[in-house]
Amino acid sequence: MKVMQRNLTRAVAVAMLLGLGACSGMSQQGQNTAIGAGVGAIGGSVLTGGSTAGTVGGAVVGGVIGHEVTK
Repeated sequence: MKVMQRNLTRAVAVAMLLGLGACSGMSQQGQNTAIGAGVGAIGGSVLTGGSTAGTVGGAVVGGVIGHEVTK
């Protein structure tokens, strides 16, 4: 079960990183929000051992921080 969670977390992280390649038409604030969400999701996942709540929570917090950095 832990192996499956770990692989799923990695797959989500890779998908998010690849999705950031589509940020070329976005504003700087939008890019920072997306990058913050991706980094936060990875950080939350690592800190909570692959917990779904940790991953989603990290993405939310990272997205908010990324959004506010540009202001």
